[in-house]
Amino acid sequence: MRHFFVASLLCAGLLASCSPTAQVSQQVTVTPMLIKLSEPAARGGTVTIQGRYLGGPATGRVRLGANERGEGGFVFPAAAVRSWSDTEIVLTIPADAPVGGSWLFVEVGGRQSTGLPYSVRQ
Repeated sequence: MRHFFVASLLCAGLLASCSPTAQVSQQVTVTPMLIKLSEPAARGGTVTIQGRYLGGPATGRVRLGANERGEGGFVFPAAAVRSWSDTEIVLTIPADAPVGGSWLFVEVGGRQSTGLPYSVRQ
């Protein structure tokens, strides 16, 4: 009985190793999450965004001046990016950014982050 069991395991292993393998492509999508923003700054100053799953400048963008649902507002141009990692974004606030209080969002691959209130000082 023991020989049969060992032989069947070996045979099953051989058959499994000969079977075609299907390549499965899984794309993991996570919603970006904002944790903390730096103190309010004036135009020309910098804003630092800390969070998780922030992607990178090739797939992401930062929106300021949006309402609490992330609609409307000002999208930071690529030239404003000083550095961008998966956990932190540092941007220069452009001269044409809206002044006053509003919401800030990060969008990565079409997915919108949680929003945080932010003010650009005059």
